[in-house]
Amino acid sequence: MTPELFKYLLSGAYVALVFYLSWVGMRRTRDIRGFSIGNKDMNPYLIGITLAASIASTATFVINPGFVYVHGLSAYLHYGVAGSLGILTAFLVLTRGFLRLGEEHSALTIPQWIYYRYNHRGFSLFFAFINLLSITFVVLILVGCSLLVTGLFPVEQKTALVLVLLFVFAYVLMGGTYAHAYTNTLQGVMMLGITLLLFVQGWKYFQGDFAGALRRVGTDYAAAFNRGSDLYSDVFSVFVSGFIITFALMLQPHILTKVLYLRSERDIGKFIGTTVVVGSIFTLMLMIGFYARLAGLEVPAQDTVVREYLLHEFGGSPAGQYLLVFIFITLLAAGMSTLDGILVSLSAMVVTDIVGPLRGGRGESGEGGARPGLALSRWVLVAVGVIGLLLAWDPPPLIGLFAQKGVYGLAAASAVPVLFGVLVRRHIPLPVVAVAAALGLGVHLGLNLPGIVPNPAVSSSYAILVSLAFGLAGLWLTRDGVVAGAGRSTRGRSTRGRSTRGRSTRGRSTPGESRA
Repeated sequence: MTPELFKYLLSGAYVALVFYLSWVGMRRTRDIRGFSIGNKDMNPYLIGITLAASIASTATFVINPGFVYVHGLSAYLHYGVAGSLGILTAFLVLTRGFLRLGEEHSALTIPQWIYYRYNHRGFSLFFAFINLLSITFVVLILVGCSLLVTGLFPVEQKTALVLVLLFVFAYVLMGGTYAHAYTNTLQGVMMLGITLLLFVQGWKYFQGDFAGALRRVGTDYAAAFNRGSDLYSDVFSVFVSGFIITFALMLQPHILTKVLYLRSERDIGKFIGTTVVVGSIFTLMLMIGFYARLAGLEVPAQDTVVREYLLHEFGGSPAGQYLLVFIFITLLAAGMSTLDGILVSLSAMVVTDIVGPLRGGRGESGEGGARPGLALSRWVLVAVGVIGLLLAWDPPPLIGLFAQKGVYGLAAASAVPVLFGVLVRRHIPLPVVAVAAALGLGVHLGLNLPGIVPNPAVSSSYAILVSLAFGLAGLWLTRDGVVAGAGRSTRGRSTRGRSTRGRSTRGRSTPGESRA
């Protein structure tokens, strides 16, 4: 069998298996709730692998190694060390309280969770609209996957964009969350194997001396703080911002809502443990940035570093070409494992938190209109796909920084409302969290878009600190109003969107009175 024939056979087998898993998922998807978070019957280990694959994605497997290639050890510490600690801390701090409140009110999305916690439809609508910034990450993944397809098949990048889009949207349209979870488990296992293979295969470039090999490239390249870098030059930009922004990124819809897949709090330990172990292995993909630099590759386009390294390492021999096919398909799977999660969360959010409330509350949870809500969520997927394709058609030079501008703004706006909502047990005045959220988004965009702070992680971290300072000051200033705030009349509170099917409402807290 020739490498060319093997490439098409393996690609066809992967596509067929993904569609089979999506078909299985479709059989279990009966309404918008099942499409959004499943039916509470998934194994916590499966959910953990699904989440780890969603977090890693094209950013870790394709785009971020390019930052390591250019900026050296400082970029690796930013993404691999500070980022991993931020992920672990976020899930240890947030998981239990977020799941508890989500269970109390059958929340399907983060904006809906915000509504039940703060009892204000306008605030939840604000969150629903700013969550649309996640589409910048859709663009990143589409571009990253299209670059991989052009390395695997003789097609132009724009053709590859369309092919990737059609494939992912087709299987997500079928099965929603179940398709996302089942295919992510398959893709996550593939990603684990390839990560370990590439990590071991490229270690030879260090020649037994990790630090010495990096110093041969340059003193700044081997330094924890790269003085010649405009992105990673000091403690704040390398460690502090890496930790803060990654912690906040766990509040993204396609990540934190994975907690709502869990059957109960008893599954949290297995879920977090699996996510952390698998995710830590995935960060080893960042080493490809070092390997490409030490191999002497001159790569003019930073976003193509991984593709060029793989072609250099495996494209010269027949045996290597067989392996290269499997590696490229796995890297494509890494991107799709996040893309499908974002698509599911965005479509569920638009239906539940924008369309439903704006048309009078119908369809917020799928009650009394499960089939129309499910159909609408699929049409929303199509619209998101068209917008993502248009933005990816002529992408900016550094797609990683473009995606960070939008997604990090979402993280900055979400940090205080979600963090306070989980950790603060008393009533929280809406102006405190509303202004904090606006400050988070406004400060980040105000610093980053004009180029005052070129690193989106740093501008977003500044924004989060400003937002957090305002929020803490607001809590302190309103501490004497706890009783009055908690005892307000519930007149006018909407109960639309809560699922009470088969559940007793006795003892359940009302919106804005979380027991988290």
